[in-house]
Amino acid sequence: MVVSMKERVEATSSASNINKFGSEESLFDKNFKVVFVLGGPGSGKGTQCANIVKHYGFTHLSAGDLLREEIKSGSKSGGMIKNLMKEGQIVPSEVTVKLLLRAMLESGNDKFLIDGFPRNEENRVAFENLTNIEPEFVLFFDCSVKEMERRILNRKQGRDDDNMETIRKRFEVFNESTLPVIEGYNCKGKIRKIDADKPVDEVFENVKAIFSEFGIEEVSYKKTNIRAIMGFERIMCLIKWLSNVKKIFTKKILRYL
Repeated sequence: MVVSMKERVEATSSASNINKFGSEESLFDKNFKVVFVLGGPGSGKGTQCANIVKHYGFTHLSAGDLLREEIKSGSKSGGMIKNLMKEGQIVPSEVTVKLLLRAMLESGNDKFLIDGFPRNEENRVAFENLTNIEPEFVLFFDCSVKEMERRILNRKQGRDDDNMETIRKRFEVFNESTLPVIEGYNCKGKIRKIDADKPVDEVFENVKAIFSEFGIEEVSYKKTNIRAIMGFERIMCLIKWLSNVKKIFTKKILRYL
């Protein structure tokens, strides 16, 4: 099935109705902190994003995952996205950005890691135009091709297309489309490059140093747990007090009966 220009337009216009819980204008009113996470396939972005979520309380958003979820939803825009992807055509940047926007508004958070985005200059321009947001900084996980190939081929639960031919095609797409975006952000002083060939723990120590540079503190789980315990104790104390008050009033009422 060939996707017509009309269907591409419909996919884009359907995206304008995606964010039913808010609008672009409501996004401008929020003080969102956005960090883009870029790196080649197998560079370890996903692992480090999970660490950042755990230690810093960010919400992790993947443009690819959001597109796949929209397809699974069976919505009209999801159908258009599916047809475009089947034909090997690029999903309009506006569609991807609208999905990211909706996820941001629905999350209830104000700190976001956007993984694998922007993939190209068109993505970058669309995101900045539609959200009026520039990233605080861009994490670039710089990993050698040899190491990325090794990691992808050693994955226990790899993608269906994790073979050498498709892996190298993905490297080519990254080099042709995403590296220019990285170079552009580097000119703006936004890139924070990390040697992703190193072991996971060592890489995360470098990530933490970058977050510290921007004054982003780790979430204190101990304090959170203490507050939760204190809150529970107060509730139990209140229940006990109310129970005692009830007994006292019951005794007084019985005296007058």
